Amino acid sequence: MSGFKLHSDYQPTGDQPTAIEALDASIRAGNLHQTLLGVTGSGKTFTMANLIERHQRPTLVISHNKTLAAQLFAEFKKFFPENAVEYFVSYYDYYQPEAYVPQTDTFIEKDASINDDIERLRIRASSALLSRRDVIVVATVSCIYGLGSPEEFKSAMLPLRTGMTLRRDDLLANLVKNQYSRNDAILERCNFRARGETVDLWPAYLETALRITFFGDTLESIRELDPLSVRPGAHLEHFDLYPANAHITSPESLPPAILSIKAELEDRVAFFEREGRLVEAQRIRMRTEHDLEMMRETGFCQGVENYSMHIGGRKPGERPFCLLDFFPDDKLVFIDESHVSVPQIGGMYLGDRSRKQRLVDFGFRLPSAMENRPLRPEEFDALAGQTIYVSATPAPHEYKVSAVVAEQIIRPTGLLDPVMEVRPIKGQVEDAIGEVKAEIANGRRTLVTTLTKRMSEEISDYLREQGIKVEYLHSDIDAIERVEILRRLRQGTCDVLVGVNLLREGLDLPEVALVVILDADKEGFLRSETSIIQTAGRAARHVEGRVILYADVMTKSLTRAMTISGDRRKRQDTYNKKHGITPKSVQRPIEESLVVKDDATGDITLVKGDKDLQAVLSDLETEMLAASDRYEFERAAHLRDQISTLRGEKPAGVGRTKRRRGGR
Repeated sequence: MSGFKLHSDYQPTGDQPTAIEALDASIRAGNLHQTLLGVTGSGKTFTMANLIERHQRPTLVISHNKTLAAQLFAEFKKFFPENAVEYFVSYYDYYQPEAYVPQTDTFIEKDASINDDIERLRIRASSALLSRRDVIVVATVSCIYGLGSPEEFKSAMLPLRTGMTLRRDDLLANLVKNQYSRNDAILERCNFRARGETVDLWPAYLETALRITFFGDTLESIRELDPLSVRPGAHLEHFDLYPANAHITSPESLPPAILSIKAELEDRVAFFEREGRLVEAQRIRMRTEHDLEMMRETGFCQGVENYSMHIGGRKPGERPFCLLDFFPDDKLVFIDESHVSVPQIGGMYLGDRSRKQRLVDFGFRLPSAMENRPLRPEEFDALAGQTIYVSATPAPHEYKVSAVVAEQIIRPTGLLDPVMEVRPIKGQVEDAIGEVKAEIANGRRTLVTTLTKRMSEEISDYLREQGIKVEYLHSDIDAIERVEILRRLRQGTCDVLVGVNLLREGLDLPEVALVVILDADKEGFLRSETSIIQTAGRAARHVEGRVILYADVMTKSLTRAMTISGDRRKRQDTYNKKHGITPKSVQRPIEESLVVKDDATGDITLVKGDKDLQAVLSDLETEMLAASDRYEFERAAHLRDQISTLRGEKPAGVGRTKRRRGGR
């Protein structure tokens, strides 16, 4: 089996060679933690790819949202076209968790719409990890949630070989056992059909189907099959057939699990009765006995993941299986934008536990449901092994644990960090207007960041009164309008964009040459060292990039951010002069339209793959899940519908997205 082979038209330049050598030495020395401090545009992904090729080890790359994960996935696919580069993110288009609100005595059933394509990619990633070593999986933080056992998944794999002895009926029985469904009318993913000596099968993790032909009890041939034209393709000598679901469970594990659940149920009922809480005692008995009956009859029940501790044979407190268990022990783990991703890893466990505690306390779930959970931070650290944190602004945690912090400040393009200038707060809006008009005269755009939504709206109104084409952008703006605002800014229909926290990682607006930060000396999340550096970075794609910060007090965050930016400018400028590099602004085409509406039908068509659109979708998904966690389900449903509209899809549950209740 071939190893990792990096394909690239260029060699490491700038700080990349030094960073690669430093990180390579640290990994070979056996250090568990190291950090790559790389500014925007310095080629961090290329550095990561070089390390992967050097070490030839299966690799997990974790990102904090789907948008950045998709970008990384595309980049690694180009770097390693001969190897398995897989994509593993949450497969929910809509997710409403099971919850109970004691104040209003309201129970909310779990509801979810699952994207078939993403589910296919998840299963493909799991199967690739068990079949080969040259695998890179790009995942979101959701990879720390529970999955089925890798041993169960692998043991359920059926190796198909041309010429092997295999009865047709045994194959069909194995398919049903591995959660494939028979459908002799239509061939769909996760389905199979049998006609005489021929079995057509569409594996869960492939885009093409298979045609398996028998001669008596001999498997005569395996061929690829186009599921639409039903035209046979290339012959295959062998094929490893994995289950249709990563949450596969052997039939032998179900009877002892049922006995264990019954024992826990009796203990819980006895507890409630001792406390005089008869309603809760009756509720937990009725709900659990109904689930047990479904499991006896069908092997499955709604919310079966809540019994994962018993089904998996785990003890209380023992961590669940997750994607990391599918990797070998010598894996490499990269955590991209670690200053955001690492806190997410810690926050997921606490948020999940808070919601489930209410369900347990009021008799909706057994205490063992708490064991269906994401990893705790310490469990993740123990399981991850050798980890490389990647960020332009590493958090104190990364500095504390890393044996090596490799800096990658030089951009191969020659672009410098934007010039940062501090001005007094008095008259900040009037002063900013003068700067904005100067930028407009030169055909450039401006971003203005405020501390509140109301302030962003009021400043927008004031700028508009001054004859400036301005828009404001915050979470109350509908999704479609957000996309249109970003497009208008890039096209020049709008010259200024005002917002609160819109200037974040991943927002790529190369026409922006000026970033204005109002009230920059108000210490807090929006004016922390990390936020200031990240916000200033939105002007780093333009050769004339500038940042104006209005402040009367030089806070620690402000001072530190300006010092770091100044040092980076000097290093880049020295490098440019030494190598004769002339910086040029980033160029990115502007799509004619992100959103096109048919006046006759009302249908909306999207320009697929646009970065601005993907950034907005990622934000909306984050808001939707946060609203669900706060039990604001009307808000979550509204955001879900906006996401569906932006994607040009039918409402959730129709078309390629299936709506069902089940495990994460």
